[in-house]
Amino acid sequence: MLQSIRDRTSGIVAGFVVALIVVPFAFWGVESFFSGGGDPVVAKVGDQKIHQSQFRRAYEQRYQQYVQLMGSNFRADQFNQAQFQQSVLDDMTQEYQMRQFAQDAGFRVGDGVLLYALSDIPAFQKDGKFDVETYKSMLQRQGLNSQRFEAQMRDSLQIDQMRDAVVGSAFGLPVEAKAIVSLAGQQRDLSYALFSLAHYRQTLSISDAEVQKYYQDHQSEYQAPERIRLSYVELSSDTLPAVAEPSAETLKALYESEKTGRFSAPEERKLSDLMINFGNDKAAALKKAQDLAARLKAGADFAQLAAAESDDPISKKVGGALGWFKRGQMPEANIEKALWALQPGQSSEPVETAKAWHLLHVDEVKAAAVKPFEDAEVQSELKELHKNREQQKQFQTLSEKLEQLAFENPSSLEPVAKALNLTVQTSEWFTRTGGTGIAAQEAVKQAAFSPEVFKDGENSKPLTLGDSQIVVVRKADYEAPRQKKFEEVAEAVRGLVRENGAKARAQADAQALLDGLNKNAGSLQDLAAQRGAEFKNLGPVRRDNGSEDRAVVDALFKLPHPKEGTASYGLATLGNGDVAVLAMDRVAAGDVPDSVPGAQMRQLQQLMANMEFEGYRKRIGEEIKVKIVNPPQADTTSNPDL
Repeated sequence: MLQSIRDRTSGIVAGFVVALIVVPFAFWGVESFFSGGGDPVVAKVGDQKIHQSQFRRAYEQRYQQYVQLMGSNFRADQFNQAQFQQSVLDDMTQEYQMRQFAQDAGFRVGDGVLLYALSDIPAFQKDGKFDVETYKSMLQRQGLNSQRFEAQMRDSLQIDQMRDAVVGSAFGLPVEAKAIVSLAGQQRDLSYALFSLAHYRQTLSISDAEVQKYYQDHQSEYQAPERIRLSYVELSSDTLPAVAEPSAETLKALYESEKTGRFSAPEERKLSDLMINFGNDKAAALKKAQDLAARLKAGADFAQLAAAESDDPISKKVGGALGWFKRGQMPEANIEKALWALQPGQSSEPVETAKAWHLLHVDEVKAAAVKPFEDAEVQSELKELHKNREQQKQFQTLSEKLEQLAFENPSSLEPVAKALNLTVQTSEWFTRTGGTGIAAQEAVKQAAFSPEVFKDGENSKPLTLGDSQIVVVRKADYEAPRQKKFEEVAEAVRGLVRENGAKARAQADAQALLDGLNKNAGSLQDLAAQRGAEFKNLGPVRRDNGSEDRAVVDALFKLPHPKEGTASYGLATLGNGDVAVLAMDRVAAGDVPDSVPGAQMRQLQQLMANMEFEGYRKRIGEEIKVKIVNPPQADTTSNPDL
C-alpha cells in the first residue's frame, strides 16, 4: 500500500506531503472497464466481481514483472503456475476488500490530492517537475489511458487514507513497551537431539520394486506437458537504418513548430498560503482572515504570520510556502484567479474555498522565456527529436509492410524476411505457461496456441511487444502432452522415494525419542545416544538468536514454561528437513528497563501500529466475504523432469 499520504481536502496544500508513489501490484482498472457475459466470474468480493479478464490482466502483469526480475535465472519448466495464480488472486481479493471498506467508510480522495500525487512521481517528471507530455507518454508505453490510471491511483490513495487513519492513531503505553523489551530479552535454556536426513539417506535401502510402485501410484505427477517452438521475424527500432543528419532548414522548421510548447518556459509564480479553516463559524473565520490581511498590509512578515496562524499543519512549518506554479495548475478556481491577479511581493484579501479562507502571497515571479534556436541544448534536442520522428516514420512504414506481407504469405515467413531484410529466428521450446525470450510475452503465448497458428499452421498477426518491437510468429515444432516413461524419470523417482523414506524415518525416530522423554525413560542425552542422534546443549538462547535454525528457535519459544524440576519437550523440523527433539528446563525473564529509549520506543510503537492495522485488515476480511466461483486453472501439468 501507499505510505503516509493524507487527504487534506481543507487546504490547497494537500498534495505537497505526498512521498514517492508506487501504484500497487498491477495496472488493472477495476471500475474502468466492464466485462461481457462471456467473461466468467473468478471470485465475488462483497458486492463486486472479479472477472476472468481482470484476473488475467493482473496475472500477466505480475508474471512479466517476475520474469524480468529473475532474468536469465527464470526457468519456465520450474515455474509453479498454480501457486503463482493463487498469490495473484489473494492479492486481488484483499485489495477489493480494502477498497470497498474504505469507500463505505467515507474515505475520499479530492482532485487536489490526486494532482499532487501524480506530480510527485519521478517517472512523470522532466527536469524535476511534472510534465504532461512525459505523463501521457509513460502511460501510453504501459498501454494505459489516463482515466483508468487515475482511477487506480485514486483507489490506492483512498486505501492509504484508511491505513493512515489506523496506523496514525495507534499508540503504545510505556508499560507495554517495557513488557515487550523484557520479553525480547527473555532467555530459555535449550538442548536438543538432531536426527539428520543425510544419515537416513545413506543407510536407507530402496528396492526397484518400491521405485516402480511409486511411479505407478503417481503417474499423474510425471506428465510431460505439450510444448511448442516458434519461428519468427522481428522488427525493432534497434535494427532500423541510420537517419541522415538533418539540414539547418529542417531543424529551423522543426524549431518553429515546437517553439511554443517545447522551448518556451511559461511564467511561473512562487506561492505561499495562510489558511484559516471555517470550523463551526465561517463568519468568525472570515473575521480572523481579514484581521490577518490587515496586519500584512501594515507590514507584517507573511512567512512569520503563516507559521504562527495558519491552520495547515504542513505548510505552516515552512512559512506557508507551496512552491512554483504555472497557469492552470491550481485545483481551486478562486485560488487560480487570485494568484494571477497579484503582483510580486503582494498579499491577497481572503479567498474562499470549500472549507477555508486563504491569504495568498506571491513571493517571486519567473517571467516567460523562449530558448533561442542557436542554443546548444536546443540544437541537440532538435536533432534527437528529428531522429526519433524519422525512425518512427520508418518503423511505421515497415510495420505496415510487415503486416501486409505476413497476410499475403500466411504459410511462410521467408518472403516476409526477404522483402524486409529480416532474419527468421527460432524460439526455445515452451509450454502454455510461457518460456524465455519472446515466449515470456503474453501476446506471443496467446498467439502460439491460437487456432490460426496452432491448428492451421499460419502466420500470426503482427504482435506488438514493446514501444518499437513487433514480431510475426508461426509454429515450427510441436510435442503433444504425454506420459513420461519410467526410464526417463527412474532416477528422479528413486531420489524422491529415498527422500520421503528418510523424512519418515527421521520423524518416527524423533517421535519415539519424544515419547520416551514424556515417559521418563531417560535423559535427552542418553536417549539421543541410543538412537544415534546428535546431541547439542546450547544453554541460554534468546529470541534473536541467529546461529541456530529459525525453526528450532521458534519452536523453543512456543514451549510452555517447565514445571519445577522438569523440562518441556517439543519437535521442530528444520529448513533442510532434519528433525530436532527439544528440551527446555529454564526460563529467565529479561530485564525490565526503567525507561525505553526514544528510538526503540518509536520502533515498538510502529510494530504495534502495524499489528493493529493487520487486525483491522482481518476484521475487514470477516465483514466483506470472498467467494471463489471459478478458481484459476493452470494451463497444463508440468514437472521439472521434462
